[in-house]
Amino acid sequence: MTTPFTVSLTVRGYETDAQGHLNTSVYMQYAEHARWSALQAAGIRQSALLERGVGPVNLETTLRFHRELRAGDEVTVSCAFLWGEGKTIRVEQRIVRADGVLAAQVDSVGGLLDLKERRLVDDPAAHFRALAADGSVLGL
Repeated sequence: MTTPFTVSLTVRGYETDAQGHLNTSVYMQYAEHARWSALQAAGIRQSALLERGVGPVNLETTLRFHRELRAGDEVTVSCAFLWGEGKTIRVEQRIVRADGVLAAQVDSVGGLLDLKERRLVDDPAAHFRALAADGSVLGL
């Protein structure tokens, strides 16, 4: 497997809940940001996907909390795409504090939706490969 793509973020105060912890929904936003950043780093723009008549969809997500995140914490969010034989894509993500402690895991299953037919396309890796300037970012 290739080295996962990563982005760095700082937890902002307005993203925390009444207990001072990062709000659950923000973990999901960090994961989404990392996925789109990986696509962009590979040279794939959202508009290029739309022009092709496809768009990424999330089918299932598991979020596991390991340690709390608080305002001011510096984190890296990794993103590793795991390509299989079928219509789905697995994405493994880790949110890690600057001190190296794992804060959360986000594991998801997604696909590439044909926006006209409203069905998953066969071989989503082929679509991403055709659009990517650097497929290695996505493990292709």
